[in-house]
Amino acid sequence: MKPYTVEHVAELAKQGRKHIAVISPAFSADCIETLEEINGEIREAFEHAGGESFTYIPCLNDDDAHIAALMAVIGDNLAGWIR
Repeated sequence: MKPYTVEHVAELAKQGRKHIAVISPAFSADCIETLEEINGEIREAFEHAGGESFTYIPCLNDDDAHIAALMAVIGDNLAGWIR
């Protein structure tokens, strides 16, 4: 899919956007690939294009609220399947 994120954030910086915050809502936990691409390559492209402030908002990972939410979803979906 286009535009690729790395190109898009660089273009935002070139257009005068100096501050952005980025989140990866498709992931429930950070992984090396996520951190390398988003908090590495994309940050670098944004800053190289003139961006000043790049904030990476981390995934929920092992936060107690996240685990409780996952347990609720799993419990709801297993209702009637297990005793």
